[in-house]
Amino acid sequence: MKDANIKEAVKEKYGQAALRVNSGGSACCGAAPASGSGCDPITSNLYDASQSDQIPPEALLASLGCGNPTALAELNPGDIVLDLGSGGGIDVLLSAKRVTPTGKAYGLDMTDKMLALANENKRQAGTDNVEFLKGEIEHIPLPENSVDVIISNCVINLSADKDRVLREAFRVLKPGGRLAVSDVVTRGDMLPEIRESVLLWVGCIAGALEENAYRSKLESAGFEQVEIEPTRIYQLKDAREFLAGEGVDVEAVASQVDGKFISAFIRAVKPSSSKDVACCGPACCN
Repeated sequence: MKDANIKEAVKEKYGQAALRVNSGGSACCGAAPASGSGCDPITSNLYDASQSDQIPPEALLASLGCGNPTALAELNPGDIVLDLGSGGGIDVLLSAKRVTPTGKAYGLDMTDKMLALANENKRQAGTDNVEFLKGEIEHIPLPENSVDVIISNCVINLSADKDRVLREAFRVLKPGGRLAVSDVVTRGDMLPEIRESVLLWVGCIAGALEENAYRSKLESAGFEQVEIEPTRIYQLKDAREFLAGEGVDVEAVASQVDGKFISAFIRAVKPSSSKDVACCGPACCN
């Protein structure tokens, strides 16, 4: 699929998700909800009651994430936080509370309907230190060295140009700034047709990276201290219903599916400015 087609597919999917929330429904990431759950095992049960009670219910219903970066990211009072692909704003609103009014939380999204929903959720939450920006995660509309922490929830995998996304994240982070994102990754080799079928379910749009490739792209962008921590490992039973509906002989491909699709928390750090300064004399590198 061409890059432009991927982008339009993502816009359409997320725009429809916003409309479902506005009409009283929810936005599930997977194509087929798990039996009896009302949603799927990727997007369900990501936020506990202490968090969901802090935000408007529409923000929770609009979540299309695969993890909970706000629970795992280190956020301090006064930090400036940017959420890539902020959707209905749940992670932005939760982050704004943690950085306190002395900090700020930005949300970046390219979908008009999601931005409208997010701004309504901001109004209902009565949160002043939040700003939602329209734009693409490949072209972040913020200056370089302006953000302390970047979070994202199952969005980078949707981009057709992940290298550009990670370079942009590196650019806008301050020296010593932190990337702390949830995303879908794959583990090990598998048949291409199986990978594509399952990623349509796990990642909403097929595009998740193999975990070592993700690490390599982060390091190529300039990041250090890269860590990939699994938060959910999807088993065969999680994908069985979806794959059967796609005409796949599930049992025949069990080894290609079981344990190979993962929601992960991915951490990385932009080097501090002291590491970026060239050595100027015989003693300065000692």
